[in-house]
Amino acid sequence: MAELAAALARVPLMRHVDPASVMRLAGLTNLNYLVDTGTERLVLRVPGAGTSEYIDRVAEEIAARSAAEVGVNAEVLFFDATDGLMVTRFVDGAATMNPDRFRDLGSVTRAGIALRRLHTVAQPFSTDFQLFSMIDDFKRLLAEKGAALPAGYHEAEAAADATRRALETAPRPLVPSHCDPLCENFLDTGERMVVIDYEYGGNNDPMWDLGDLSVEGLFSDEQDAVLLHAYFDGQAPASDVGRMVAYKAMCDLLWTLWGVIQHANGNPAEDFWAYAVGRFERCRALMSSPSYAHHLANIDG
Repeated sequence: MAELAAALARVPLMRHVDPASVMRLAGLTNLNYLVDTGTERLVLRVPGAGTSEYIDRVAEEIAARSAAEVGVNAEVLFFDATDGLMVTRFVDGAATMNPDRFRDLGSVTRAGIALRRLHTVAQPFSTDFQLFSMIDDFKRLLAEKGAALPAGYHEAEAAADATRRALETAPRPLVPSHCDPLCENFLDTGERMVVIDYEYGGNNDPMWDLGDLSVEGLFSDEQDAVLLHAYFDGQAPASDVGRMVAYKAMCDLLWTLWGVIQHANGNPAEDFWAYAVGRFERCRALMSSPSYAHHLANIDG
C-alpha cells in the first residue's frame, strides 16, 4: 500500500486519491491499477522491480505516445521515463482478449485494422526490432552457459537458416510495430481494437505483428485469412502471406531460445523448459509442413 501511495503522489491527477479506493488489475511483470479520480477512470501502471534493466523506458514512451496519437493505444496522460510509471485513460466497455475471444472473426478483423493503422499512420518509433540479432545473441548466451537445447533443434537449423535467408534477401521497410502482440494486449470495444503495452515496441517488418498474433492467439487458417484480408483491405499479396508464415515460425524460434535462457537461469515463475519445448515443436512442425517451402519461395515475389 505504501508503494501505491507513493506512486499516486507522483501523478498530479491522482494526488488526492485514497489508495484504499484503487482496484488492482491483471498484469504479469508490472502492477496495474484502476483509479477513479472522481471525474474519470484511469489506469496506473507501476513498473515491476528490475524491469528497467531490460526495457528502454524512453523508447517505450515514444512508442506509446505515437500509437496513442493515432488512436491505436489508450491515451497516455502521464509517463515518467526514469522508471516507466505511466497513466493511461481507461478504455470503457472493452474486453481483454484471449484465444477464445479471438474466435470471433469480428474481433480478428478489428485487430487487423488496428495493426494496419499502427503500421501506416503512427510516427516512427525510436528503436528497431532486430529479430535475427536477438536470435544470435540468445544462442551465444546459451552457448556461454553450456545450456542444452530441445531435442532436434540442431537438425531444424537448416530450415531456420533458409527462412532467415529468404527474409533478409527481400527486406521490407520497417514500420512502427508492437512486436509483442499477446492476446491480452488487445482490448476490444466491439467497435474498435485498442492495442496496449509498448514495452517492446520498435520499427519492424509489419508482418511480424500479424504472424506473432496468429501464434499467440492459436489462430486457425480461417482466422489467418480474415486477419490478412482486414489488414490489406482485400487480397493479401502472396509475398506478404509468405512473410507472415515465416514470422510465425521465427516467433516460436525466438521465444524457444528465450525460454531456455529462463530455464538455465532457474527462473521459478513457470516450467520454462516445457514452455521452450512446446514452442520449438510448433516451430519445427510448421517449418516441416508441405506448404512452408512454397511460402518461403513467395517472399521475394
